[in-house]
Amino acid sequence: MDVRSLYAAQKYAASRPATEPDANQAPGMQESFATAAKDFANTLRTAETTAQASMTGDADPHALVEALAQSELAVETVVAVRNKVVEAYQEILRMPV
Repeated sequence: MDVRSLYAAQKYAASRPATEPDANQAPGMQESFATAAKDFANTLRTAETTAQASMTGDADPHALVEALAQSELAVETVVAVRNKVVEAYQEILRMPV
């Protein structure tokens, strides 16, 4: 075996773990995404409940405006994150193999 090919094989073997997810880090990331999704759903649910209460006259208009502003901010944040994920995916697809 040539020294250069041996060196290349060693470098490839050393870089291979970088492409594999870390088992210790993955559950933490999954939990954080799950928590973020639950928070997003709770924000939308709260806004919907406040809007329904406002329609029946049980909530003040200030609470409605506050809930709608929070839900708008949450939706804009989720859309921005989604756009970044799609952009990163498209960038990966453009990489030469």
